[in-house]
Amino acid sequence: MLSFTRTLALLALVYAAGTVAAPHAENAMECGIAADMAVVAHSLAKEEVQRKKADTIMARIYDVSQSDRGKELMKEILDTAYGPSAAAGGTSGQKFAEDLFATCMKSGGDMDPVLGKKL
Repeated sequence: MLSFTRTLALLALVYAAGTVAAPHAENAMECGIAADMAVVAHSLAKEEVQRKKADTIMARIYDVSQSDRGKELMKEILDTAYGPSAAAGGTSGQKFAEDLFATCMKSGGDMDPVLGKKL
C-alpha cells in the first residue's frame, strides 16, 4: 500500500503531466450549472472578449472562489469556448451547452468527451 506522501507525489506527477481529467459533476444541478457556464463562455468568446477579462467575468458570475473543483471546471469550459475551433466558427453556444449537459447527465458527471472536443 502506498504511503500518504507517495500517493500525493504520484497525484502531483499525474496532474503535472496533464493526464488528470476535468472535474466531474456530482449531480444534475452541477450538470445544469456547467451547461449555463458553457453558454456564457461561448458568448464571451463569440463577442471577442479578451480571455483574461472573460475569466474575471465568469468568476464573478459563478463565484467559484471557494471551490477548486468549480474553478477547474470553469477553466475547462472557457478553454473549450476559446479554443482554436471556436474562433473558426464552431458550434453555437446553445449546442455546446446542450452537448455538455446531455453528456454530463448520461455519463454520471463526466464532461471530458465534450470539453475535450473543439467547438
